[in-house]
Amino acid sequence: MNITENFTLEELIQSKTATKLGIKNNPSPEVEKALCILALKVLQPIRNALGQSITVTSGYRSEALNIAVGGAKTSQHLKGEASDITLGSKKDNKRLFEVAKKLVEDKKITVGQLIDEKDYAWIHVSIPNTKHINEILHLK
Repeated sequence: MNITENFTLEELIQSKTATKLGIKNNPSPEVEKALCILALKVLQPIRNALGQSITVTSGYRSEALNIAVGGAKTSQHLKGEASDITLGSKKDNKRLFEVAKKLVEDKKITVGQLIDEKDYAWIHVSIPNTKHINEILHLK
């Protein structure tokens, strides 16, 4: 099911780990709504500014999946509010991060967090919530 021009619900809930371990990763209607907001307000604008495809490596995570991947107990992935994205290389992910950061700085998008994970191994992005608004971080 297409959420936006370039993002589907399926890609925001797919997980190789869930498939491998036989973990159900089915979102509730509330989580689906959050995923739609994430795609519409954050992912699609980043993709439009970048002008190329973005791969979602981790979107929604059920509680069992989040435990399996070692996610934080308070992860926004559990609510469908976050996604890990990549362009495939650290060099390209740095460009992805910089494009997203500029959109935040220019007030074209509002994020919860924009995180360079492990020297641009991937980029974490989320929608705002009561704890996080436009936090831009680099985590080693």
